[in-house]
Amino acid sequence: MSDVLPGGPEAAPAPPPAKHGWLNFAIDFGPLLVFFLTYKFSSGGTGAFAATTGAIKGTVAFMVAIVIAMAVSKWKLGKISPMLWMSGVLVIGFGALTIWFHDERFIVMKPTIIYAAFAALLLGGYWFGKPMLKYLLQSALDGVTEQGWLLLSRNWGLFFAALGIANHVMYELIEAKRMSFDLWLTIKVWGVTALSFLFTLSQLPVMLKYGLAVPDETALDKQA
Repeated sequence: MSDVLPGGPEAAPAPPPAKHGWLNFAIDFGPLLVFFLTYKFSSGGTGAFAATTGAIKGTVAFMVAIVIAMAVSKWKLGKISPMLWMSGVLVIGFGALTIWFHDERFIVMKPTIIYAAFAALLLGGYWFGKPMLKYLLQSALDGVTEQGWLLLSRNWGLFFAALGIANHVMYELIEAKRMSFDLWLTIKVWGVTALSFLFTLSQLPVMLKYGLAVPDETALDKQA
């Protein structure tokens, strides 16, 4: 019976993450969407500083939104994941630098640092046989074995590394005046979000192969 997960019979028929899937998504991507909308609606003026002013206003909104997201996570989910903690600290830190220096490049730099840190942690954990993704998310995928978590950690580590490289390339293009902040922001909000969703779907075979519990029809009928 060593494969029985702690937490009693509730865990198998209805994995906890599934009950709050929409909330997890809102917590993860809501603050970024707030930044995007605030920037778009406040940077339509004319003059050399119009975009920078929009970025400053968006940054303030972003900082407030990430704090609210952390509070909601603690209130509704009972925890703040290490990933959210790290994102929150960097958003507030780089947001403060953006406001102080009136330079939106700090906002562009932030994702590179986040992606690089996650990639190093996940790939380093994989190298030493530690499934760090399991601890970063603090989320149970019912039935997934340690080997499954280890492979997911490797795959997500490589994905974060690719995102970090891509973001740094875009930062260099912005520095060289060959790419606009607006285009970067659009790619960050919509492109990276879509890629993350598709990459998550691509990992389903790994999760299923390594024991992800799928609610059976009997359990679903009982819940209905």
